[in-house]
Amino acid sequence: MPLNRLFIPLTLLLCLPIHAQEEEKKRKGPGPEDLPTTSLISQPGPSFRVPRAEVGEHAKIIVFGDQRFTDPNNTKVTNPKVRRLLVQRIAEEHPDAILMNGDVPYSGDVVNDYAVFKTETEIWRNEHLRVYPALGNHEFHGDPQEALEHWWNAFPQMRNRRWYSVELGSAVYTIALDSDTSLLKGSPQLNWLNEQLTHLPATTRFVFISLHHPPVADFQIRINVSHNPRPNEIELRNDLEALAPQIKAKIIVSAGHIHNYERFERNGVTFLVSGGGAASPVEVERASDDLYQNREFPNYHFVEFELHGDKLEGKMYRLADANAETPTWELKDAFKISTK
Repeated sequence: MPLNRLFIPLTLLLCLPIHAQEEEKKRKGPGPEDLPTTSLISQPGPSFRVPRAEVGEHAKIIVFGDQRFTDPNNTKVTNPKVRRLLVQRIAEEHPDAILMNGDVPYSGDVVNDYAVFKTETEIWRNEHLRVYPALGNHEFHGDPQEALEHWWNAFPQMRNRRWYSVELGSAVYTIALDSDTSLLKGSPQLNWLNEQLTHLPATTRFVFISLHHPPVADFQIRINVSHNPRPNEIELRNDLEALAPQIKAKIIVSAGHIHNYERFERNGVTFLVSGGGAASPVEVERASDDLYQNREFPNYHFVEFELHGDKLEGKMYRLADANAETPTWELKDAFKISTK
């Protein structure tokens, strides 16, 4: 194991409470983890179903996170040009599902951020694309209950849900989690997830799990240390790695929060960090177990998966130059995941 995964310097310990204080300043009351979950819809089986006839033989799924839709005049926290380029390029791929890893708005307490999202993604609705968002920490800015209402208004099919699942045709199953509330052992969300994974449809070959905070990431000791994996998501990682040998489907976990791209393989589970959706980019120091070692920066990107029989082909497409008049997309990472 690389030394930077074992050594936790004083600067990290100091930065964590500072980051927590910054988050508290954005809140007007309790945090999202304090909101009651007993009234949420959290039932066995898929929350939504997409018939096989509507997906086809070669299902295509695109994952990406951290778009931060907001006033286009705000170029400090996000790049509105890149946002629009990503939306257009994804529409051209015409995927069967778009999994958004959280931080769709810059600030969930600002209704206009969702209005910008609706305007800038109009082409997705015109193309009848299916969009499945996960909740991020920016969705809960301000009063978390009010912000959650804004999310539900933007995505009405998700009302009274903070986590949900989709049976996408016969071979693919997707699960969106809320890492802003507990994923610890015994929590309602983790119990629901384990029930989902142990009772998958018989034909399911691949399971996508999308959430915002990463269960696995390059451990940072100098840059963006507050975004290192937290105990909440580490518990999820341990749970998935223990469960993976017991189920027949392969698991792919796609997170955001870190505005870059990373890829890991641990105990049969694929872990991605796909946070290059336009939010202000952040460099990472890559450990040896990160399967993506390219040092080009920034990494505005999306990851496309396509089903080919018993294999899933993954490709990361990176915007070569955000300032170029004509966008160029580069294939920067390619990998295959096989069923058991």
